[in-house]
Amino acid sequence: MCGRYVITIDPVTLAEHFGIELSGVIVHAAPSFNIAPTQEVPIVRMDLPAQISIAKWGLIPSWSKDPAIGAKLINARSETITEKPSFRTAFRKRRCLVLANGFYEWQRFSDGKTKKPMFIQLKTGKPFAMAGLYEFWKPAEANATTGWVTSCTIITTAANSFMQPVHERMPVFLPLGAEVVWLDPSASEPELTRLFAPYPSDLLAMHEVSPRVNTYRNNDADLVRPVGD
Repeated sequence: MCGRYVITIDPVTLAEHFGIELSGVIVHAAPSFNIAPTQEVPIVRMDLPAQISIAKWGLIPSWSKDPAIGAKLINARSETITEKPSFRTAFRKRRCLVLANGFYEWQRFSDGKTKKPMFIQLKTGKPFAMAGLYEFWKPAEANATTGWVTSCTIITTAANSFMQPVHERMPVFLPLGAEVVWLDPSASEPELTRLFAPYPSDLLAMHEVSPRVNTYRNNDADLVRPVGD
């Protein structure tokens, strides 16, 4: 599961880190310490591998009659994306990188009811790409002002040993260099599914953060500070 994440690194730095042409960067993706489902997020699409584009988080299948379905499709399980109608075509034709520099997960206390939010990032603090899918959807009543909606989902896999005490699932982190494979139209299914292995535990860092993150309207740097700082 990945229900909230962070992307605060400026587009120029992201472009340099991922080898994206600066001329292709779209700069209106607002930095956010608390990205929530249905908000606009920066992605790199398979059809535009040299640009940072914008998509609504929560995949809306092209055949859907109601865009509200996107709120339920913020994540796609890696084990079933080749079979599920909502994801299988996008897996073949519309893969993307979902750019981030950290994500949140909620750990249950021993009472089984209370949860505490945790912030997870690379030990280096550098940005990373999560494997994602994107789709194009057009409402029946579309006109010149509404037009097409681009949406995306984040692929998840089984948690590694580092994440297991917090949650059974985690996003698919793409190691630096594997992004090229994920965006390659000629990549085979075995090449792609190999990337779904849980990210190495020793490369991640995690700390508890304020429950203020539970409210998506809260969006400031204090959200990622360790509790007690």
